[in-house]
Amino acid sequence: MASGSEHPFVFHLVQAVLWNKTVADDSIYYPPTFDVDGFTHGTSNPQKLLSVANHFYLDVKGDWYCLKMTVESLTASGVETVYEGTAPVGEKPADFDGAEGELFPHIMGGLLPSAVLEVLSVQRADDGTFLSVGRVA
Repeated sequence: MASGSEHPFVFHLVQAVLWNKTVADDSIYYPPTFDVDGFTHGTSNPQKLLSVANHFYLDVKGDWYCLKMTVESLTASGVETVYEGTAPVGEKPADFDGAEGELFPHIMGGLLPSAVLEVLSVQRADDGTFLSVGRVA
């Protein structure tokens, strides 16, 4: 289990089209804001997933997945995970409800498909609202 978190998993919300391309190309996934942020954002507390999704990604159209990993699976793929306070995603401030006092996993690199234990489905409403994430949120 990760230091700084009582939750055993690291989740990353990803646009399905970008993850599908990564898997098809057998490449490394870097989120669109990686160059600005310097890391890949994650969430360990499954109860925060919908808040994070609806705050940061509500306006990003299309299908989404939630990648389920562990600090150990990320380490095995060559990537360090650091638990820190919430941070902006690109230019979007991290001022969502429940952000304060929570440590979030910041993945210090891109994601290899081998680090992912499970790809969870994400359900959205017609207006883009994130409704559920697999069996976790």
